[in-house]
Amino acid sequence: MSSPRIASLAFLTPGNYLDDDPYTGLEDTLQLFEYGERLGFDGAWIRQRHLEHGVGSAAVFLAAAAQRTSRVELGAAVIPIGYESPFRLAEDLSLADVLSKGRLQPGFSAGTPPHADLIGDLVFDGDWRSFDLSYGRVARLIDNLRGHYLGDADTVIHSPGNTQRPRLQPHSPGLADRVWYGGGSTRSVRWAAENGLNLLSGNIVFGDRSDDFVTAQLGLIDDYRERIDPSRPARVAIGRVIVPFDSADRATRERYRAYAAGRHERTLGPQGERRVLFAPDVVGTAEQILEQLRADPVLAQTGELRLELPYEFHRADYEQILHDTVELIAPELGWKPALA
Repeated sequence: MSSPRIASLAFLTPGNYLDDDPYTGLEDTLQLFEYGERLGFDGAWIRQRHLEHGVGSAAVFLAAAAQRTSRVELGAAVIPIGYESPFRLAEDLSLADVLSKGRLQPGFSAGTPPHADLIGDLVFDGDWRSFDLSYGRVARLIDNLRGHYLGDADTVIHSPGNTQRPRLQPHSPGLADRVWYGGGSTRSVRWAAENGLNLLSGNIVFGDRSDDFVTAQLGLIDDYRERIDPSRPARVAIGRVIVPFDSADRATRERYRAYAAGRHERTLGPQGERRVLFAPDVVGTAEQILEQLRADPVLAQTGELRLELPYEFHRADYEQILHDTVELIAPELGWKPALA
């Protein structure tokens, strides 16, 4: 088995904040993006979460992050497409991409989104259960991002001081080719490949082909690569919860260990009707973590690693995790920090 060689290193953060003080938490997350860029990370990603203490609009947050950073890729993992208008979201993402000078990496999921019974009726005019919430909604968004002109060749619109052919504005060439899909099932990774999307595969997959997480995830990546157009420079990124504690104090180390222990049972077999499989969290010293990562056959299949930062940690914890990863772990796997 080949050893992992990391060419691109990113992190994914949940964007936590307190119920009575969202500004402080969101500002902390923006500062974490700045800190990650200074450390040399190649990508900084945000989760999109609804009804929770997190970022409800990745496009809005990433537009703000674009003004605080200059180099790092800015990703969303993932936007549940079910709550979004394929045209209006395309406008928001295109605007954010222009503001970032072409650094956006939007990721999506399809299907009935979380909390639909609570907010479905607030999002849609009409019975949301009859709406198309499938992959087709993602495909329509991508088509909008491509900026095709609307109407026939003679169709124009008039605005003060201007006459032009109508299309989504601002148009950001190349954004449609930077779209990712969070694929955890055989069906989803095949659709992503057949439609030319990049693939995000994190620490959660569905056991539709195996009870073993590694076997299932390797199968998903193989399926994707068998179907992707070989002429398309598609990207595959692997996500893992990695928590080094070399520079942490004793109390913080114990807190990290307790966090991982509380989540271990779910990794022992398929969970629930959908047979969800979880990868174990990788927690410990840099030496212990490197031993586990070097033995990870999935990571050896791709050069892109994304740290999935735990929920409900503090900014100081996240900065310590990112620092130890950059200083003690990633270089041992062949990674080199990006230049400012």
